[in-house]
Amino acid sequence: MTDEELILEFQKSNDQRAFEILVERFKNPLINFVFRFLGDYEACVDVVQNTFVKVYRYKDSYTSVAKFSTWIYTIAGNLARSEYRRRKRNNFFSINNYGEEGENFDIPDNKLRPDVEADSKFKAQKIQEALLKLKEVYREAVILRDIQGLTYEEIAEILGIEEGTVKSRINRGRAQLQKYLKNIYKD
Repeated sequence: MTDEELILEFQKSNDQRAFEILVERFKNPLINFVFRFLGDYEACVDVVQNTFVKVYRYKDSYTSVAKFSTWIYTIAGNLARSEYRRRKRNNFFSINNYGEEGENFDIPDNKLRPDVEADSKFKAQKIQEALLKLKEVYREAVILRDIQGLTYEEIAEILGIEEGTVKSRINRGRAQLQKYLKNIYKD
């Protein structure tokens, strides 16, 4: 079944299995999206959980005019922006944005040589740090396009802006990222 068929089934008959399938389909992509936006795994998990709570509570507000993925990314994006602003207001500062000392959220790839693995982790950390330096509007557009792989049209729907504005934000965000990361990818 498509995402749209599953949510309609959940709306009509309160079919818990349909909801569970949607959670399984969207849990990891939403965690990836929100983590890239916030840079804090625990906050990310809370935001994604709240996203699914809202989907469950307000399932009847979904209409088949939009794709389900657009609707759920809009909810997650709104919650992530609210969490980001709340943290900014509270001047939340963490020495280690990736969890407690020694805690690692990456799944280790045992096939990599240690030097390659260390370099890969270093680059991933620098990319995440660079993403967090971007203005919120650019960061969200870049993550949705380059990490989540959504189309410009889908991003425009999620953000509630024109497609041209999406392209502009992505280009500006990429240009800023390129400046922040210029020394990392020298070969």
